[in-house]
Amino acid sequence: MAAAWAAVFPFIMAPEPHRVWGMSACLGYLCAAVAALSSRPRGRAISVCLALGGAVVVPFVLLVLTGTAQSEVGVVERSGLLTLRQTTPYLPDPHTVGEVTPYLPGMAVFGLPRAVLGESGPLPGVLGDARLWCAVAFLGCLWAARRPAGGRSAVGGGASRGDAVGAFVASPAVALPLCVSGVDLPLTGLLFLTLVFAARRRPVAAGLALAAACSLKWTAWPAVAVAVTLLAHRGGTRAAVRAAVVAVGGTVLLVLPSALLSPGPLVQQVFAFPTGRGPFETPAASPLPGRLLADLGPVGWYAAVALLLAGGLAVFVSLLVRPPHDLVSAADRLAVGLCVAFLLAPAGRFGYLALPVTLAVLARLAGGAHRKEPAHDLVVRISRPARPAPVPASRGAR
Repeated sequence: MAAAWAAVFPFIMAPEPHRVWGMSACLGYLCAAVAALSSRPRGRAISVCLALGGAVVVPFVLLVLTGTAQSEVGVVERSGLLTLRQTTPYLPDPHTVGEVTPYLPGMAVFGLPRAVLGESGPLPGVLGDARLWCAVAFLGCLWAARRPAGGRSAVGGGASRGDAVGAFVASPAVALPLCVSGVDLPLTGLLFLTLVFAARRRPVAAGLALAAACSLKWTAWPAVAVAVTLLAHRGGTRAAVRAAVVAVGGTVLLVLPSALLSPGPLVQQVFAFPTGRGPFETPAASPLPGRLLADLGPVGWYAAVALLLAGGLAVFVSLLVRPPHDLVSAADRLAVGLCVAFLLAPAGRFGYLALPVTLAVLARLAGGAHRKEPAHDLVVRISRPARPAPVPASRGAR
């Protein structure tokens, strides 16, 4: 199925990065399917490696070397340059939609390598590509989630789970954005890491990861409520308050300088533009319910916003009535909230739905590492009488 889906891109009016990815990924998926059907002992591992090579490594290297990317990559790199020059990533008076920066100031971090290294030479051109650092941040979050409290591995523990994580990274939900854009992957990784830390009762670590996520995009802000309720259930009210204070305080520290230096451009480009109320029409125009309503005129736009607020309120009430109790339930609740937001927002893309899907899948891949020992097995092990130590034979009994 993944191969068929990837094969569609070269034959439709898709952007060039998507067509390049589709050709390479289709071949990789087909080779992976053949390896998975083989009778070799390590057929599954070989299949995952082939899928990763065809859907991630080859197209990523090719697109980075040729400088072919979605427009978001250039926006992030420009924001890094502007941050280095004027401390704020926003142009005061953008003249085209390409000059708009619809991200919070934290996203400019991934554009700083380009601002520092420039483009003089192939090596600085590669190391300055924002996609490289977005991928590093995402994979780094998965690595950090492996042992969040010095205990069992959360992600990648064991060969079978490692193969599952590798297969998911090679899937279109992760591989395509990683190669062509990558800007949503750091947000996804940080949100997942936040929930992992919250499930492990680490409020300060969860708050720091959440602050980093909330400084990238305001779509991460609903995760504050989910992480706090999860911590309140697992660690108590004090842990939940501590995480909330760290998250809110860290976000304010990261966003406040740009908010003070360019409040108008920040509001116009970060909040008004993505919702269709800015001076330029947003390119996020997939025919989702909220977008279809907004296209009906001002009344439709307000109706979409009203439905969006009602959906958000419903998810918030569900957190109070039935708070999440573990990593999987928290990820599911956040995924539902994000799906409601993306579907009912006045502007959006189908690709945005990859974020909640990725959160839900990663939580399930990691959920087994957080399960406690079953009570039945514990009772059996305790009630089983210990075997007496063997008595050494006397020398005369030979």
